[in-house]
Amino acid sequence: MTTGEQDPQQDTRVEDYAELAAVGPYGVHPGHALITMVEPHPGHEYAYNRWYEDDHYYAGAMAMPWMYAGRRWVATRELQELRYPEKSAVAQPVTAGCYISTYWVTQGRYDEHMKWTVGINKRLNRDGRVYQDRTHVFTSFQDHAATVYRDGAAGPRDFHALDHPYEGLVVQVVDADGPERRAELLEWLRSRALPKRLHGGPAAMVTIFRPTPLPGDRMTYVKQVEGVDTRLTLLWFLQQDPRACWGRFQGLDVEVAEAGLGRVELVAPFVPTVPGTDRYVDQLR
Repeated sequence: MTTGEQDPQQDTRVEDYAELAAVGPYGVHPGHALITMVEPHPGHEYAYNRWYEDDHYYAGAMAMPWMYAGRRWVATRELQELRYPEKSAVAQPVTAGCYISTYWVTQGRYDEHMKWTVGINKRLNRDGRVYQDRTHVFTSFQDHAATVYRDGAAGPRDFHALDHPYEGLVVQVVDADGPERRAELLEWLRSRALPKRLHGGPAAMVTIFRPTPLPGDRMTYVKQVEGVDTRLTLLWFLQQDPRACWGRFQGLDVEVAEAGLGRVELVAPFVPTVPGTDRYVDQLR
């Protein structure tokens, strides 16, 4: 560094933080989510897991402004084999993507968060802190569309969902029959299909999101989002292991097809990882 240059490690612009904190939305509701399903390349499972938990989960996510909650989930081979439909527009093969991370972003703070995330990920990549031996199977930022609760006003809210000790997650991806039908699909799910499925079941809530396009200056290893105008992503938060209640999640594809509103492209169960450990890594293949 030559005389007069500012060390980028020391140039924190600390005086800007007070001004930024004083303006804009700062509620607790999850207005947006990052949902990222990833497949480590064969032979890289342990190294990928340690990189993500020891560095990227924090430096590439939780340390960022307005990303206020996160949780990581894993699908063992046994869980991968429960997925359907076999021909999926999301995962090819349908078993691809053994890890998924879910993050909440404060409502109304998507633009601010995206500015930061693009900048920090470029920096991490430049500094050799991005693990390359992995494939993004299903990664996108998404806007919150609705939350449906099993127990009404009782129990945790959606902003608690990533901190509450849920024992399982089911990811359901549905494509409407055209952009003009997505609102109809959403209303049918919210008012009819989901309340019926939730009643007396193991899921305490379902959050529904709509994917948004990734910015043009995103990292090149993340592909552009598909189905932006037609897709809905449902996250079912379970109070028991999905293997113990998988019968409750059979036929979701038939249900949507019979309603004539679209096609289910993925139904995939996960269990939470145990941070700081390599539990389940030896059960992925």
